[in-house]
Amino acid sequence: MTRKIGSKHEAQHRGKKERQEIRRTNIAREAVKMAEARAKYRNQVKGRPQEQASATA
Repeated sequence: MTRKIGSKHEAQHRGKKERQEIRRTNIAREAVKMAEARAKYRNQVKGRPQEQASATA
């Protein structure tokens, strides 16, 4: 549930600079998550289940 200040949601009280900073941090956080996922599935063939490297070694 979104917190309220008076009759408005908290986000409506934020200034322009604060909203831009939140947006930048969210974009940066998503970029980190995407980079981790790309590294995890880097050599995977699309549509095939993940192979176990330890089972073949």
